[in-house]
Amino acid sequence: MKYVICVPDGCADLPVPELGGLTPLEAADTPHMDALAARAVVGRAAVIPTGMAPSSDVGNMSILGFDPSAFHTGRAPIEAAAMGLTLAPDQVAFRCNLVTVVDGEMVDYAGGNPSDEAAAEVINRIDAELGGGRDGVSFHPGISFRHSMIAPADWVDAECIPPHDLTGDPVVLPGGPAGPRLRVLMEATKEIIASSDLEATQVWLWGQGFQPQIPSFAETHGVRAGLVTAVDLVRGIGMLSGMKICDIPGATGRYDTDYEGKRDVALAELAGGLDLFVIHVEATDEAGHAGDVVEKVRALENWDSRIVADLIPGLDAMGPWRLLVLPDHGTPLTTRTHTPDPVPYMLVDSRTDGPGGVFTETGVAGDPPVTGHGLLPTLLAG
Repeated sequence: MKYVICVPDGCADLPVPELGGLTPLEAADTPHMDALAARAVVGRAAVIPTGMAPSSDVGNMSILGFDPSAFHTGRAPIEAAAMGLTLAPDQVAFRCNLVTVVDGEMVDYAGGNPSDEAAAEVINRIDAELGGGRDGVSFHPGISFRHSMIAPADWVDAECIPPHDLTGDPVVLPGGPAGPRLRVLMEATKEIIASSDLEATQVWLWGQGFQPQIPSFAETHGVRAGLVTAVDLVRGIGMLSGMKICDIPGATGRYDTDYEGKRDVALAELAGGLDLFVIHVEATDEAGHAGDVVEKVRALENWDSRIVADLIPGLDAMGPWRLLVLPDHGTPLTTRTHTPDPVPYMLVDSRTDGPGGVFTETGVAGDPPVTGHGLLPTLLAG
C-alpha cells in the first residue's frame, strides 16, 4: 500500500466578491480533484487546536499526525532545524524576516522576495555587525526573505506579531519583557539594509521558541515517509521526525514552483521503497497573503493539471494506494491572513469508493470537524 498526502498550503478561503461570491476552491477548474472527491470520504478537519495560532507550523504538524498541543514550541525553532541549526537548552530561535516597512506600514512581509544569494549577503553583514555570538545573538541566512536569529533563552518572553498578519496595516513592534531588546536590534538593521540593493527596509523578529522534541515518524506511524517542500517550517518538522527530505531545483515556494518536479519525486520515492510521501506547495498561501485572486485560482488549477492528473496513474501502476488532500489552514483573500477555522479534506482509497462529496468549504460545511492530527492514523488504518 502506498500513501500520499497533498497539502495545498492555505487554500481554504471565504467567499470572494471578484469570483461572484465563490471561494477559489469552488471557482477553480479542477476536474481531476473533482473526480477524486466524487469517490472519496470528504469532511472538515480541525488542524488548528483550540487556542493555538493558525500558523503553518501548527497545521502541518497536525497533518503529519503529531498533536501540536503536545509538541509545538514555536515556529522559528522548526525552521532553524530545517537549516541544520541545533539549539542548546539555553537558546531560543526567532524567525527573521526581511520586510519592507514604509511610513510605519507593513508594505511587504517578504521584502520583495530577494534572491537567496542577495539575502544571505545582507544577513551575513547583519550578523557581523550585530550578532556573531556577541551577547549570545547570531543571525543565520536561509531562503529568500526567511532567515533565523538565535538568542539567549530569556529572550523568549516577548510578544511578536507575524509580519504577514500586518500586511497593509501599521506595524506593531514586539512587546513583553524581551521586546525592547528586539526593537533595538530591528531598528539597527535598517541602516545596514539601506546600503544594499534589497527592496526590504529592515528585519522582523517573531515566532520564537525552544527546539521541540518531535518523536520519530517511522516509529510513531509505522511507515517510511518522505516529503518535498520549499518551506523551511515544513522541512523542519520532517527533519525533526526523521522523514526523508527530497530537494528539487525548481521548488521555489512561490507561484513559479515546479509542480511536475514535486509530483515526479513523489512517485520516484514511492517506487523506490518509501511507504508515504507528502507533497507540499506554498503557492496558494502566497496568493492569499497577497490578496491575488487570479494566482490563487491558478495555483489550484496547477495542482489539478500538473500534479494530480498524472499522480493518480503513477500510483495505480504501483498497486493499491490511499490519498489525503487538505490545507494546513485557511488564508482568505479578503483578510490576507491565516484563520483557525476547520478546513475541507478528502480521503481516497483506490480499492474502495467512499460516499463521495465535494471538496470545497461549502461542500463540507455541515460536517462536524474531525481532529486534525487524527487524520493521518485514519489514512494509514485503511
